[in-house]
Amino acid sequence: MWGLVPLFWPLLKPADAIEILAHRMVWSLGLVAIVLLVMGRWAWISALVRQPRRLGLIALAAVVITVNWGVYIWSVNSGHVVEASLGYFINPLVTIAMGVLILKERLRRAQWIAVGIGAASVTVLTVGYGQPPWISLTLAFSFATYGLVKKKVNLGGLESLAAETAVQFLPALAYLLWLGGQGRATFGNEGAGHAALLAATGVVTAIPLICFGGAAIRVPLSTLGLLQYLAPVFQFLLGIVYFHEEMPPERWAGFALVWLALTILTWDALHTTHRARRDLSSTPGVPGATPGVAPPASLPAVAPPAPLPGPAPGVTPGVPRG
Repeated sequence: MWGLVPLFWPLLKPADAIEILAHRMVWSLGLVAIVLLVMGRWAWISALVRQPRRLGLIALAAVVITVNWGVYIWSVNSGHVVEASLGYFINPLVTIAMGVLILKERLRRAQWIAVGIGAASVTVLTVGYGQPPWISLTLAFSFATYGLVKKKVNLGGLESLAAETAVQFLPALAYLLWLGGQGRATFGNEGAGHAALLAATGVVTAIPLICFGGAAIRVPLSTLGLLQYLAPVFQFLLGIVYFHEEMPPERWAGFALVWLALTILTWDALHTTHRARRDLSSTPGVPGATPGVAPPASLPAVAPPAPLPGPAPGVTPGVPRG
């Protein structure tokens, strides 16, 4: 569903990206509130309002995801689907780099190589586009920052989306009312079908999120990480095959470097997971352990490849994507 989202946003024309974004915020809150009401999951609100620091982080997350959503919608409706897909391809690399720079995490050799190749790909694409691929970089850095903030908030997927859209709701509603007062709103002026499609932005946001949250507790993390590459792959293919965007040789070269970096990153994650399981099976007291073999001092943490539109590594399952 996340991979096919580029087919949806053009249906909302003549609404521009900002109006679509505002409707997405308003209707997402309404739908998520209904889901939470049905599930009876309201206890987290009272605890959250007593923690100003977490509220501040949620507000920051709302701002960052607003930028991500807005740029994504604009890029799709402006004929930059391929460049948007690139943003989610390089998101795992940006997330890893931020982990080193901000969280002082240590990288394995393969991860350093992948990040270096990713940086080289940006240079190649800058030459190909004649300027830095700012759409891709904005999407990648905004979502990586969103993942970092979400790691600190540590709130469930539906709950976090509800809290973030609650922050977005009043500004979005105010903008839509102002737009209507100026006679520039398309909602209600382009027919019932158009109004229904704008209202469906909430469904487009929430349904993949709910499905992802369900998969996160049923599917192995390594498998989930690999599956999340399907979204940018679908977006890339739509950009080439359906939207007929140009791909000169230098862009193919840049994308090839990104895919090489992701291949190395994925291999490293799978290899480390296999090694951790093997070491664990040798631990005394664990079924299948080898007697006399001491347990490892620590097992390496493995982050799955970032999604696209699932969460970045370390993000609570259910992060909303573009």
